[in-house]
Amino acid sequence: MIRAVFCLAIALSTLDGLCAQAGPRRPNVLWIVADDHAAYVTGAYGNRQVRTPNLDRLAASGMRFDRAFCNSPMCTPSRQSFLTGRYPRTIGVSLLSTPLPESETTLAELLAEQGYETAAIGKMHFNSNLRHGFELRIDLGDYQRARRENPPPRLPEGVEVLPPWRPFKDPARIWLNSRCLPFGAREAEMAGTFLAERAAEFLARPRQRPFFLMVSFYEPHSPFHFPIEYRGRYQPEQFQVPKPGPEDDWQIPAIFRDLTEAERRGIIAAYYTSTEFMDRNVGLVLDALARSGHADNTVVIYLGDNGYSLGQHGRFEKHCCYHPAVRQPLLIRYPAAVRPGSSSSALVEFVDIVPTVLDLCGVPKPQNLQGRSLVDVLAGRTNRHREHVFVEYGHNEEGMVFDGRWKLIYERGKRRRDDGYDPGLPLRGPTIRLFDLQTDPEELVNLAGKPENSQRVESLLRLLADHFRRTDRQPHLIPRSDDPLVVLDHCVQPREAVPPRKKPTKKPSAKAGA
Repeated sequence: MIRAVFCLAIALSTLDGLCAQAGPRRPNVLWIVADDHAAYVTGAYGNRQVRTPNLDRLAASGMRFDRAFCNSPMCTPSRQSFLTGRYPRTIGVSLLSTPLPESETTLAELLAEQGYETAAIGKMHFNSNLRHGFELRIDLGDYQRARRENPPPRLPEGVEVLPPWRPFKDPARIWLNSRCLPFGAREAEMAGTFLAERAAEFLARPRQRPFFLMVSFYEPHSPFHFPIEYRGRYQPEQFQVPKPGPEDDWQIPAIFRDLTEAERRGIIAAYYTSTEFMDRNVGLVLDALARSGHADNTVVIYLGDNGYSLGQHGRFEKHCCYHPAVRQPLLIRYPAAVRPGSSSSALVEFVDIVPTVLDLCGVPKPQNLQGRSLVDVLAGRTNRHREHVFVEYGHNEEGMVFDGRWKLIYERGKRRRDDGYDPGLPLRGPTIRLFDLQTDPEELVNLAGKPENSQRVESLLRLLADHFRRTDRQPHLIPRSDDPLVVLDHCVQPREAVPPRKKPTKKPSAKAGA
């Protein structure tokens, strides 16, 4: 016991020293991102069906955050927000196709200014040709070029594989892979394997500078890619599909309504299989870091860019503010200071990651960052971080505030959804939902209409409206009103800094989409 206390004291002292240092011993940063990976489909978060041994060992060697939230349940705004440490609405990125403005400063640019070697391997969703501070950029185009130059051998006879991904054109049972079919490639030929191997090559290089490497996998995004060797690893019969709640019918997207029970189970099996394949590639990167000799001086971060619903509330997607879509896995390992196997119940937003990394690397933080450093939480000095977390989703004009127990979701309800997930029912106008996560963790019973909750609803509405007012990039346009509903009606509408990119006429066959 005395030895453990002594070691912890040394660790805290080390963290303080490392945060202040500015010399060549600055830590490296390895940031691994998965696409649509929900926290609840991870062994380290208590799931006993999925096999994620590499994420589990990462959690066992660092800190697991149990209440971490993305700031938007969609790839583009979430990623551009957590890479800048600023809210989606502030940077003017709340829609899928919006480019990251050139005027925004990313973590890669801040570290590059301090002499870091920077690389991004995999999905970034910049929606432009800009590199935003990354010297090395490798993505699916490089993978497809490599496959053309070295065509893989034919697959074995009789192996049925996924058809081309055509979301919203094909029925949901097809583009959500309800038959749990593999991608048409072996493990060694998969895009995820290619990206992991390029990351391993980067980590193996001799270097004089510290590095910042972001590795971003496309799995387990639909249609849930996995190689032919992974066929049958999960059987649909293993899974139970969550039942929609009594108040869910009005919001279930029309495209999911005709899915059979067997198809829903098959979708879940495909998601689990893709998650296991993603975990295998995370392991390739972590093993390469261990071989490089830099593991002890590297901050390792793992997260999913947003979550995913697997039948909860009748949905198979993110694009909403329910917990399966917005509560994320967040694992941070830093052997010099973070106690192995630790966990935190602190409320955390993904905008908090950039200031945390800058503190750990001893790099000055820009004044316009909106996140809060997690250094004290990592050091074990506190388990409190935020009083509330906020989430926004522009395509459905909705926002969320959560205080650790009570969650309020405001939905404007005056415009048809343009993201493919419209329920196909008459618009309801402004809608408020209030959930008590302590007694109703599945968020099935809306308590907003109960008279005893009127003051709580008013208080949370004001908190959400004040947050949106403070973080708006054009505050002068917000109506001058003390009514939070007036403010929210204005603020939840998308107002992009750059016009959204036009949708491509044809998606590359290997791309998982957004």
